[in-house]
Amino acid sequence: MTSRPLAACLAVAMASVAPAARAQAPARLDVVVRPETVTVGQPFTVTLRVRAAAGAAIVLPAAPDTTGWVQPLDPRGIASHVTGDSVDRTATYRLAAWNVGALGVDLADVVMRAGGQERRLPVRGVSVFVKSVLPADSSRRVPKPARPLFVGWTFPWWILAVAALVALVAWLTRRRRRTATPRPPALTPFERAEREFTRVAALGLVEAGERGRYVSLSVEVLRDYLRARFPLASLSLTTGEVLDELRDAPTVPHARLAALLDEADLVKFARRPLAADRALQLGQEARAIVMHEHVASTPASGAEAA
Repeated sequence: MTSRPLAACLAVAMASVAPAARAQAPARLDVVVRPETVTVGQPFTVTLRVRAAAGAAIVLPAAPDTTGWVQPLDPRGIASHVTGDSVDRTATYRLAAWNVGALGVDLADVVMRAGGQERRLPVRGVSVFVKSVLPADSSRRVPKPARPLFVGWTFPWWILAVAALVALVAWLTRRRRRTATPRPPALTPFERAEREFTRVAALGLVEAGERGRYVSLSVEVLRDYLRARFPLASLSLTTGEVLDELRDAPTVPHARLAALLDEADLVKFARRPLAADRALQLGQEARAIVMHEHVASTPASGAEAA
């Protein structure tokens, strides 16, 4: 009668002690460095493998700081494996060293949590040896002295002579072309205006329904001619200012010019409707005013211009 209660009490006690016992169970930490000897900049790996009882949470350290001589090349790789009553967790660090000699790999502690308790497994003594690529005895190896910027003047003289001859022939050729093909004489204001009037007429703006644009372009040609003949009649002046500047010009038909510019302003700025016949008349009037001023200013060639 007394054995059954005693057995039950022992079972409860063992059940309460089991988690604590598993938490205090020893853990195994293995550290492997491959290869153990490298050169500067050569990649190598450090592998941390922790084995503990099942149910334990294992926190592996982060990669080393990037400010030291040993720096990580890739993010750490984590692998976990659980078998029965144990857990196996592995971290792989791919590193490179940037100095020679025995260099330590600074890794934080491994943290284990189980049964509400926390344990730390210190990671100490992890190092890699970085060998130098210099010869074993470099004291007798004296570097060559710096070479001078110019080692004598060994440039062949005939290359300079050929270059000078080629440059002379090219210069003579360009000069001969300039003298053989003279530039055409510059157009007079009247010739330029006639060319522009012909170009505007060839656009076919009136036939396309763009009558206002045709009148505007014709008046621009007229204004450009007057500016060339009378520099004070700038293109930036308004209609009234242009008429004031040309008031004393005896060769300009003032009344015709004022009527044309006023109607052209109504077409350009007030969007005044314009028939096709009237647009052609305004363009012809602009050309006629140019002809009138040209004939009046050159009486000797008046008959030829007419």
